[in-house]
Amino acid sequence: MRTFKYICRRLLILIPQVFLISIITFSLVRMLPGDPARLELGPLAPEEGVELLRHQLRLDQPLPQQYIAYLQRVIYGDFGRSWVNSNSVAQDLLVRAPATLELMIAGMLIVLVVMVPIALLSASPSRGWLARAMQRISFGYGLLAGALPDFWLGLVLIFVFFSVLGWAPGPEGRLAIIELPPERVTGFYTIDALLAGDFDTFKSALSHLALPAATLAFVYGAPIFKMVRASMEAALRSDYTIYAEGLGLPRRTVFLWAMRNAAPPTVVVTGVVAGYLLGGAVLIETVFNLNGIGQYAVQSITTADYAPIQGFVLVAAVFTMIVYLIVDLVQFMIDPRLSARAS
Repeated sequence: MRTFKYICRRLLILIPQVFLISIITFSLVRMLPGDPARLELGPLAPEEGVELLRHQLRLDQPLPQQYIAYLQRVIYGDFGRSWVNSNSVAQDLLVRAPATLELMIAGMLIVLVVMVPIALLSASPSRGWLARAMQRISFGYGLLAGALPDFWLGLVLIFVFFSVLGWAPGPEGRLAIIELPPERVTGFYTIDALLAGDFDTFKSALSHLALPAATLAFVYGAPIFKMVRASMEAALRSDYTIYAEGLGLPRRTVFLWAMRNAAPPTVVVTGVVAGYLLGGAVLIETVFNLNGIGQYAVQSITTADYAPIQGFVLVAAVFTMIVYLIVDLVQFMIDPRLSARAS
C-alpha cells in the first residue's frame, strides 16, 4: 500500500509539471524566427493567402488564447497537425517512437551487459591477469568516453566498419532500402521480425541497429561506468567488507554484498543517463538516418513547425519523469533504509 500511495502521489505531481513544461515550450517555440504561414505557402504566395492561413492557424490571436486552444486539444490527445506534411503529430509520434525506443533500449543493454561487468571487474583488488586487463580497458575508456562527440564517433564507426571493413551496413535507416519492414505489432523491427519468424529481416534489423546503439552506449554509458567502478571500489575497501573477509566468508559472497551496497548510486545515475539518451538519440538518428522522434524534432525545428516540436517536448518530459519514478521505486526495493524510513 505504501508503494501504491507513493506512485499515485508522484503521478499527481506529474500533472502540474507537464502543465508548466507545456507553457514554457509553447512560449519558447513561438520565439523561433520565421512566419510558419509564410514558410508553408512559400515566399511567392500572396499576402492575402498568408493572412488567411495565419487566421486559420490562430496565429493572429494573442498567445494566451492560442495556448488555451492548444491545451484543450492536448487534453483529448490531439497534438495538432504538422504544417509541413499535414499529418497528425500524435500519429507521427506513435509511428516514429518505436525506432527511438529500440535504439535507446539497445544502447542500455550494451551498457548493462558489456560495460557494467567490465567496471565491476576493474574495481576488484585482485591482481590476476583478467583484473589487470579490465583495469587497462577501464582507464582507456575513461579517457575517451567524455572527449568524443556522439555524431563524430558515429561517422568514424560508419567509415571504419562500413566503408573500410564492410562488416556493417551503411546509414540506410532501420533496414536496407530494398527490404520491407515486418508486419507492425510493437513497432520494434527486431521483435516484430522474430514474432513473424522472419530471421533474415531480424538479422538485417539487428545489423542496422548495432552501430548506432554502440555509439549511444559508448558516449552516454560513461557516467554509469564510472559510477559503478567508484561505488564498487568504495564498497570493497569498506570496513564491513574487510570484516567479512576476516570472518572467512567466500569471496563470491563478499563480492555480491559489495555489489548490493554499490547499487543505489548506480541506479540513480542510470536513471539520469536514461533521460539524457532521448536527447542523445537526436543526433545519432540523424547520422544513421533512423526515422525516430529525434530526427522528427530536428526536421520540425528547421522548418519552424510548432506542433511537432511541442509534441516531442511533452513526450520527452513525460518519459523522463516516468524514468525517474521507476528509479525511485527500484531504490525503494534495494535500499532497506528507505523502506524503514517510509514505515
